[in-house]
Amino acid sequence: MDPVRVIEIKKSVFESNDRDADALRKELKNKGIFLLNLMSSPGSGKTTTLIRTINLIKDRVRVAVMEADIDSDVDAIKIKEATGIQSIQLHTGGMCHLDAEMTRQGLEGLEGLDGTDLVILENVGNLVCPAEFDTGSSANAMILSVPEGHDKPLKYPLMFSVCELVLVNKTDVMPYFDFDLDKCTEYVHMRNPRAQVIPICAKTGEGVEKFARWLLEKVSSAKQ
Repeated sequence: MDPVRVIEIKKSVFESNDRDADALRKELKNKGIFLLNLMSSPGSGKTTTLIRTINLIKDRVRVAVMEADIDSDVDAIKIKEATGIQSIQLHTGGMCHLDAEMTRQGLEGLEGLDGTDLVILENVGNLVCPAEFDTGSSANAMILSVPEGHDKPLKYPLMFSVCELVLVNKTDVMPYFDFDLDKCTEYVHMRNPRAQVIPICAKTGEGVEKFARWLLEKVSSAKQ
């Protein structure tokens, strides 16, 4: 019996997406727009972190947010009500990630995009799928919350490999969990030696100003 045919569909899908992502990234660079792809597990505090951060920088840069979820518009409404900036909801149709074409569709849904300095994409809550697809973003960042444990960089290597910034959130509860920040930083650097690790507490605001400064520097560099 002849062996069955094996067709590498996954590879071709990724290659096509990578081309779309590179094209989108170039377009955004030409427009001076910085697109941040923010990833994490559900419940890590992405939305709360964004609210804190946006309220620190919205008077200095023009910001818009795209909230990606399988369903609901809870987070988009929360962002808009708490910050007053433009916030839209992207429904993924059951998919656990966004790719470059989906990101482009979201950007086309923003009003006055050419007058925007910073667009933040809050990706679907997941430590696996979002890391596999290049969205065309200018940079990737992720949030790891203390209750998840400091060993997550060992268990989800790709996520930490593709992110140049790791925010360690919920530091206020660190005394109640077996979380070692030094170990976490060590494990992150095992995956990506150049990644920056910033401990924060979105609830109290501790450390969020450092993230805000990082974002402002990135936005400034996108204009050059």
